[in-house]
Amino acid sequence: MISTLDSKLLRKLMTAGRSTWAELGATVKLTAPAVAERVRKLEERGVIKGYAAIVDAAQTGYPLTAFVAVTLDRPQHRKGFTAALAKMSEVVEIHHVAGDSDYYLKVRCQGTADLDDLLSNRIKSLPGIARTRTTIVLGTLKETVVAPISITC
Repeated sequence: MISTLDSKLLRKLMTAGRSTWAELGATVKLTAPAVAERVRKLEERGVIKGYAAIVDAAQTGYPLTAFVAVTLDRPQHRKGFTAALAKMSEVVEIHHVAGDSDYYLKVRCQGTADLDDLLSNRIKSLPGIARTRTTIVLGTLKETVVAPISITC
């Protein structure tokens, strides 16, 4: 669980990741060195997994987003399947799920021909694929990296 102070720091970092230690300190009423130490501890605990710029995929040549539901024919194929997907730059999220499918993938492609190539020649050719179901995104109403935080004092 996360303290109230740490939750304030995390919220600020999630919405303004380039804040200085002094700006973060002003948010939580701590000195810059004290904030730096708290953030370092959050990183060590794995609460903060890393830092990255949030990029508009459409402006970098990948305007098409799709979700691909994948069902494997046998659980033995999971390790090889997920290892292969992790190497595909177009696959931006991999979720192991309960329900009719085994995995949901979020993919970014240059267009429908690129999506067809990804599905037909790279994903469906992997060992153990029983079936896929693809949904193309027509528009995105909300997409965020801001995660909910449960607080304990």
